[in-house]
Parts: sequence; C-alpha cells; structure tokens
Amino acid sequence: MRAIETEFELRQTNHAVQRLETLYLGGGTPSLLSRNQLDQLIGLFRAELRFATAEPEVTIEANPDDVSPTAVDDWLALGINRVSLGVQSLNPAVLQWMHRPHRAEDGPSAVRVLKDAGMPSVSVDVIFGLPRSLGSDPVGDVQRLLEHGPDHVSAYGLTVEPRTPLSRWINRGAVEAPDESGYADEFLQLHDLLDREGFEHYEISNYALAGRRSRHNQAYWKRKAYLGLGPSAHSFVAGVRRWNIRDWAKYDRAVLAEQDPRAGEERLSEDQDRLERLYLGLRTSEGADLTEQLGAHPPSSLHSMVEQGWLTLAGHKARATLEGWLRLDSLVAALTTSVEGG
Repeated sequence: MRAIETEFELRQTNHAVQRLETLYLGGGTPSLLSRNQLDQLIGLFRAELRFATAEPEVTIEANPDDVSPTAVDDWLALGINRVSLGVQSLNPAVLQWMHRPHRAEDGPSAVRVLKDAGMPSVSVDVIFGLPRSLGSDPVGDVQRLLEHGPDHVSAYGLTVEPRTPLSRWINRGAVEAPDESGYADEFLQLHDLLDREGFEHYEISNYALAGRRSRHNQAYWKRKAYLGLGPSAHSFVAGVRRWNIRDWAKYDRAVLAEQDPRAGEERLSEDQDRLERLYLGLRTSEGADLTEQLGAHPPSSLHSMVEQGWLTLAGHKARATLEGWLRLDSLVAALTTSVEGG
C-alpha cells in the first residue's frame, strides 16, 4: 500500500490521466486486502484524479476462495461494481497442475455468493487448450458456471511463453506440452455454447451479455490512455508505453527511495503504431479500418483471406471470423508484410 501510494505521488507530476473512466485492481490478489486498505486505495484515486462519470466501472480481481458474503458487502460499500473471478477450471487435477490454491467447488460457490449479494457484474476466467492428459473439460466447466449467473466470460487458450517455468518443464519432459490439436476444437465449442446462451463474442477471448462488456479492457484495445501502478505494471500515456520493474523487492526499494521504478519505455514508430492498431482492431468484433492502417490500396493477400473465410469485408472495415481469430498473428503478419513488400 505504501509503495503504490508513493509511486502514484511520483507519477502525479508527469502523467496526463486526470479523470478516470475505469479503475481495475488486479494483476495479483487484491481480494486479500482488507476493507480499510481498499478504502484507502480507491479513496486515493477518487480524491486526486476524480472519476469522469457518476458510476465508473471499478473492478477487483478475486480468487474464488477469497469470496465471502462479508468481503462482497465490503466491496459493494466501497463502490466496487465488477468482480473478475479467476476460476480457470473446475477440474481438481488442472487446479493442482496450475498451482491454484482453491478447490474445484469454490468457483461456482463464489459466483453464487457474488450474485446473491447483488454484485452488478461478475466475470469468470476459464482456460482451454491444456495438455490432454489432465482431462480438462473447459466446455463442461463453462456450462456449470453459467448455471450460477455470471454475465461475462473470459476464455483464454494456454500459450507457452519462452523462458517461463512451464516452458522449462516441457523442454525437460517434466510436463506434457499443451494439446495444439484440441485448441481450435475447444475454442469453437466454447463459442457455440456461449453464443447459444446469449453471450456476445466481442473480443477474441471475451464474451458478455448485453451491456456487460468490460469497459476497462476495451480501453486497452481502443488505445486509450491508462496509468498502471505496481511491480510490472504497464502504462500508455501521450503515445508512450512504459513498464515498471518486475521484481517486487527491487520495485519496492526503488519506490520507497523515491526513485522512478520504470524498467523501460517506448514510443511507437509510425509503422509500429499502424501494426498495433490493425492487430488490436482485428481482435475485436468491431474490426479494423484497413484504409487507416494499410493505405488506400489493399494488399493482394487480403482477397485470399476473405476467400478462405478468415476475414469479412464491409467497405473499408475488416473483421476476423472465428477461423481468422485462430490464426490472427499470421493474418496480421501477412497483411503488413504485403504492404511493406509492395
């Protein structure tokens, strides 16, 4: 708490975010904070920056085992109106494999507690594309969770990043690699289920009932300015992206010595900016304006992508299909390479 407040004071003189539309408490376990700590934290932003609307979206990430009627009553009293619940799976073997502390039954129970207490918006995170040997059933997990009334679902496919513990375990054979063949099947099955249940697929990994999209996450995809505080936090202000020291102890020492905790920053070039706008636009159901990002003459590869059913066109607007979303990285790379090569 002390470090966050100190960093906020350091940032006050050089950031351009003056009025908040959303506040997101996440990237860890903020659900462990007491009511007084949360009040102190939210009050800091409310006093110094002010909220742009009478009812801003205020989200807290929570582990299922941290959700109790008392905790939810405290959150509601503090103006928190959205909870992002890290369920991940309802399979005990998967939770153990992921080193998650909660039990399989804690996920549905937490959703019920939140809904019974009157939390306006409840989102659940689930993961798919796991190693087949774990017996994961993400579609069945989502079906069970929907019985308890969440209005938003984030479905993330497992990816193996270089130089992570998971990557090292797989390389030495200690852990089975994720099931690439099942990844697409599970993605399409999850989409079919959520579509039948009235959820809008508004971003590659996100589904929401009407009026329940995440306003905070949409700010990232629309490249609005955002201010991040804490170890490893990212900010995007006045066209500059900045990220903080990742290691908690190093971050803490720097901030409490009133030193800037940033680990690096970048200002995107014009080409990088166009590529990012294209990529982020195609991640969403709104799509991307190709004239703005690729120029007046579309690349030759575009027509092939449409013919193969990966993109749809409406005027200058391109939208990725489900099949397109499954190969989004390669689509964007092909589009931009064609333009640069031409």
